[in-house]
Amino acid sequence: MNFSGKVVLVTGASRGIGAAIARAFAGEGATVVVNYLANEQAAGEVVAACQAAGGDAWAVQADVTSREAVERMVAQAQEEVGAIDILVNNAFRPYSFDPERRKLFGEVSWADYQAQFDGSVGAAYNVCQAVLPQLRRRAQGSIVNIVSDLVERPLVPYHDYTTAKSALVGFSRNLASELGPLGVRVNCVAPGLVYPTQASGATRAQFRESIIATTPLRRLARPEDVAGPVLFLASEWSGFMTGQVLFVDGGLVMR
Repeated sequence: MNFSGKVVLVTGASRGIGAAIARAFAGEGATVVVNYLANEQAAGEVVAACQAAGGDAWAVQADVTSREAVERMVAQAQEEVGAIDILVNNAFRPYSFDPERRKLFGEVSWADYQAQFDGSVGAAYNVCQAVLPQLRRRAQGSIVNIVSDLVERPLVPYHDYTTAKSALVGFSRNLASELGPLGVRVNCVAPGLVYPTQASGATRAQFRESIIATTPLRRLARPEDVAGPVLFLASEWSGFMTGQVLFVDGGLVMR
């Protein structure tokens, strides 16, 4: 794949999956806008890694749950590196994947659901609203939203998190239907448990091993495993795909 001349915005890109996606795009020649919430140093390290990989990168701070902050970020990015060609909505509300300490349904408040919904669909909504005018003007572009294989196989019922990610799938498919005639594609990547990341740090080794034992490829996903499918969906190699959910979990979900 060759993303030379392309500008890619990756939200939540200072660590974990987002950082791996940013580095992968840079390795294929892209200019990457590395969005981060608070850790400026980590974002700077990702920028340096992107430049070392052969691309270019620029870090910009913004809380993607704030529409005003997102609008400023996108305007700054356009001024600094040019119009955005590819958007990867990776940022999400912090969540601890701990099957032993998770809240049961009777303990989950509506505020918990709302917080996850705002961090997932709300964030994607804000960034898409800000970026879409650029994509529409050029009648081309790709949006990739990061969801979860839990939307298809809720191995652990993380009620609020999984419901929000399921809503993001619906959001993505409606957007794909509307934007398809305009030349803009919208797809989702649905990883299984990705290790190591900050979110998966609370998942005990015994539970990770049980997932590995039932996974056909007999391991957990690494952040780099998610990056490849994202680049595929952003590239012309998937030019006739939109509204799809690509599962990246070693075969736990087969469709």
